[in-house]
Amino acid sequence: MHTSRKVMAGLFMLLMVAGCAAPAAPGSEAAAPAAPAGETASGEVAAADLLADVQARGKLIVSTDPAYPPQSELVANVEAPADTVCSGEERPANQFSGFDIDAAAEIAKRLGVEVCFVTPDWTLITAGGWAGRWDLSIGSMTITPERMEKLYFTQPYYTTPAAFFVHQDNTTFTQPADLSGRKVGGCSGCTYEAYIDGTLEIPGETIEFVVTDAEFAGYDTDVPALEDLALGDGVRLDAVLTALPTGQGYIADGGPLKQLGEPVYFEYLAGAIDKASTLDTTSFQAAVNEAIQAMHADGTLAKLSEQYYGTDLASAGAEFDLAALNQ
Repeated sequence: MHTSRKVMAGLFMLLMVAGCAAPAAPGSEAAAPAAPAGETASGEVAAADLLADVQARGKLIVSTDPAYPPQSELVANVEAPADTVCSGEERPANQFSGFDIDAAAEIAKRLGVEVCFVTPDWTLITAGGWAGRWDLSIGSMTITPERMEKLYFTQPYYTTPAAFFVHQDNTTFTQPADLSGRKVGGCSGCTYEAYIDGTLEIPGETIEFVVTDAEFAGYDTDVPALEDLALGDGVRLDAVLTALPTGQGYIADGGPLKQLGEPVYFEYLAGAIDKASTLDTTSFQAAVNEAIQAMHADGTLAKLSEQYYGTDLASAGAEFDLAALNQ
């Protein structure tokens, strides 16, 4: 699915800095010095416009999660294409698989460049202040008012329900409300933690908090939480709150879990862009939104959703009124 891209002469390359995790150990960052704002690593003056900068260097640097299937997952022992422009800690698309990966690669293709992935810790992505280390987040990020303080959001490229999962042997819980006062695991800094805290806000959604006074156990990403839940009923966790496709995928791979009741809320997942960028992001935002909207219109995203999730989770994202966010 990932085709070779044209290598452009005179590449403008931004050095990867602290926050880019080694893919084999998500969440651990190796610090490295960054090029000064407005300059490339070679000292040349970079374009003042992010879209022009991306197109000049021939690559779109995208942050994603290396261990979040079926959205994104690092594939071991895959050689990079000989003509890739990805360098340093950046990885080309053929070294990953997943819905987010293919969506990001298609966005890059429509911008006329190659996609290169980096894997910083999730909290670094949502905090903003990326210092030019990557251009765009395509990591199934939900639009929330808190995140909008630091990030611009694109047109959502899909939606997903969030649901609770328990051990398959559990007979105590029959509905999500039964988890009140229990220990629930999930991704730290994600909407799942905010839901358990009772603080979650999602534009376009009315949230009903059916679980109260639960103890939240945070993890770098969802899969380790599911693995702890799989150790046994109540051994470490009573339940996990995660994206429905993630929980279902874990079960399909043999995980001894089951879904508890219906989804408790729905998320609009979008690309994110750093508000603190030293480059003008106006035209970049417009170009990425145009690409995503075209991918909705021609069925690309719906087809990818069917491929990875077995259902169309994408089309509802096209109906989201981005203008209502007043970014």
